[in-house]
Amino acid sequence: MNPDEIRITAEPIDTARCKFLVSQPLHTAGVRRFSSPEEAKGSPLAEAIFAIPGAAVAELIVSGNLITVVKGSATPWPAVGKSIGAAIRSALASGAPPIAPKPAAAVADDDTLYDRVAGLFDSEVNPMVARHGGRVELIDVQDAVVMLRMGGGCQGCGMADVTLRQGIEAMLQQHVPEVKGVVDITDHSAGTDPYFAAAKK
Repeated sequence: MNPDEIRITAEPIDTARCKFLVSQPLHTAGVRRFSSPEEAKGSPLAEAIFAIPGAAVAELIVSGNLITVVKGSATPWPAVGKSIGAAIRSALASGAPPIAPKPAAAVADDDTLYDRVAGLFDSEVNPMVARHGGRVELIDVQDAVVMLRMGGGCQGCGMADVTLRQGIEAMLQQHVPEVKGVVDITDHSAGTDPYFAAAKK
């Protein structure tokens, strides 16, 4: 694969988190989350991003053609983003799978949590957001972290983050306390009527 044909769009969420939308799929078997260089071993793309000097990368979430990077340094995203883009291009150009499948041991517990979270989404979360014309889709549970995507009126809504933090996370903590965190993998700049459009690089 020619690295020049790979298109990458960076969408900073805040100073610590940025989504990178890639024109090629990075990982098609669900969602992978890495919270340390040790966890990244065996996944060349994750290893390369954790190794970027000066970024202090703390977490990676990879799903389909979307990768969310969480960094601990104050270095601005435009500076770090170039290195991340280079890591993505070289990992895809190598021809080897950029992200390894998740270990079997973690899958069973996550499957149990997934069923419980899915039930909560059906009974509590979606009726709540439906009043505002939105819906929340459960994508996956990995390492006890819930991956979700917002749709309808929630996609691109300026209040989406508030809904996520105060509404959905609070419900999960109350009903499924084993859940360690929530990650929104929505592309808020897409959608038929996005609340805001992200600047394309």
